[in-house]
Amino acid sequence: MNGADRTVRVPLHEVAHGRTGDKGNRVNISVIPYHEEAWSLLLEQLTPERIKTWFAAKGAGTVTRYELPNLPAMNFVIDDVLQGGVNGALNLDGHGKSLAFHLLSMPVEVPARLALHPEKAVG
Repeated sequence: MNGADRTVRVPLHEVAHGRTGDKGNRVNISVIPYHEEAWSLLLEQLTPERIKTWFAAKGAGTVTRYELPNLPAMNFVIDDVLQGGVNGALNLDGHGKSLAFHLLSMPVEVPARLALHPEKAVG
């Protein structure tokens, strides 16, 4: 196995970028891989259950994943994660803009060739 084929554990932002939006107490976060080949690997790892666990400290409720294979991308809609929403929350980011990066910090396992910086692999 050559170095590019070895599997590495890296933060999701090494494999994909994201966008976020919000409405009330709901946030949606899109995840778009840099390489189309990574999409199916991310589908296996970024399950609604795992996303809900990742956002548990924020009080995440229902997580719905929408798959967009033609882009390829996926969008997660997470209920009750904004602690009441823009007008009701006391937190500093009532809009949830930083939540995309919180998701992008989640570790994923991918072939080294799909990671931007495979030398930053985490244990």
